Amino acid sequence: MNRFTKLTAALMLAGAIAVVPAASAQAAVVANQDAGTFISSLGTEAFAVLKTGNKTAVRSKFRELLSQHFAIDAIGDRLIRRWNNQITPQQKAAYKAAIPNFIIGTYSDNLYDYANASMKVIRTAPAGSGFNVVTRVQKPGAQPISAVWSVAKVGGAFKVTNLTVANINLAVTQGQDFDAIIQRKGIDGLIAMMKARG
Repeated sequence: MNRFTKLTAALMLAGAIAVVPAASAQAAVVANQDAGTFISSLGTEAFAVLKTGNKTAVRSKFRELLSQHFAIDAIGDRLIRRWNNQITPQQKAAYKAAIPNFIIGTYSDNLYDYANASMKVIRTAPAGSGFNVVTRVQKPGAQPISAVWSVAKVGGAFKVTNLTVANINLAVTQGQDFDAIIQRKGIDGLIAMMKARG
């Protein structure tokens, strides 16, 4: 992924990474009601925490949020779906274990460029079995960036299933990067890269 993609992805993930405990509980309630309010709630609290500059706390909350509000298993499966028939159960388990740390290691250090940004929900529209929540992120002195959060009910609560940032589908882009690594180094090479980055 190039720097622009990483930065814009980080920007969108900043909308959810660092929810304080009370906000996390609030988001859990909202997740059962309205997709747009769910994303807005996460974003408001996350940008507030980013302003503290506490990287240890941000990473800790990012990990917590990924497990609670992102469909990590489904996202991970989508990224390597063309290789599923060639992966052993042990490799699949190692890959799934590496995903959270990989995401944190790939994106978290870019988030602080957006500590002064704000996110606004523009509209929510049905999409398949879930919703697309269109947002605009405004960084002072910069052009606004649009993003679409794909969310769906999983186990009765909304979870983020994908992001499309400035017309870049992050699942597709990351999947292409993973494909290239697997073609060169195999699934074990991909897992090693993910662990090194995390």
